[in-house]
Amino acid sequence: MAQFPDLSSSSFRALVEQSLNEDVGKGDVTTQAVVGEEQQATGRLISKDDIVLAGLDAAVEVFRLLDRQLVANIEKPDGSTLVSGDQPAVLRGKARGLLTGERVALNLLQRLSGIATLTRKFVDAVKGTGAEILDTRKTTPGLRALEKYAVKVGGGRNHRLNLSEAILIKENHIRMAGGVRQAIASARQARAHDQILEVEVTSIDELRAALEESPDAILLDNMAPTPLRRAVELARARHSKILLEASGGITLLNVRQYAETGVDWISVGALTHSAPAADLSLEIEP
Repeated sequence: MAQFPDLSSSSFRALVEQSLNEDVGKGDVTTQAVVGEEQQATGRLISKDDIVLAGLDAAVEVFRLLDRQLVANIEKPDGSTLVSGDQPAVLRGKARGLLTGERVALNLLQRLSGIATLTRKFVDAVKGTGAEILDTRKTTPGLRALEKYAVKVGGGRNHRLNLSEAILIKENHIRMAGGVRQAIASARQARAHDQILEVEVTSIDELRAALEESPDAILLDNMAPTPLRRAVELARARHSKILLEASGGITLLNVRQYAETGVDWISVGALTHSAPAADLSLEIEP
């Protein structure tokens, strides 16, 4: 994945091995019964729709674990926009390896390309507004690094990879701390120097309280565009440098309305929890 060097093969190899073990079990009895051990084959990856490709290196790693002599010719790398009929990769190697790895490789490609494709749609929808599209931690267990990678491939920005990367004070934290200002004050004392401090608010009163403590960022949660615009105006008048994030109830149909309120970030959980799988297939022939 040369275009996106933040994801190395070591970050997905264990996942690929686990996925193969899950799918293959004690052995691919059908392929072993029907296909000769040394028989060679060619596999052509084919897009069946207009998509943004993501996860190609992880998919190829599936086949390399089954056949160390596999040759992969990559015609279109991750981040490429494909149309129906495009063939981003051609694989040549042992037929058994291609047949056995097909499902796992396609599962990864379809999942990650689906995320990249949906992200690109959101990014395109807010183009020119200055707002950035962010993901969330609403990811598939075990797939977070890959799914967040796919968001970046689609043009989005990653929010926290995990709970240690930044302080984000949410509703339950505020309740336990006794209020917005108390939560921010406690977090400021405890945070590391390089950690961003963000607080979630759901009302103008909470926003005013947060502004008194000057966090690095404020998440304006579940506000419709009109009250959100008022909240942005209030925040900008008080602290022009505080980053403002919108979240909750945001779809492709209304995301531009949210972007035009003047927020810096728009976080969309659907990028990773509801993206439809991209339509790709692998055609294998002798």
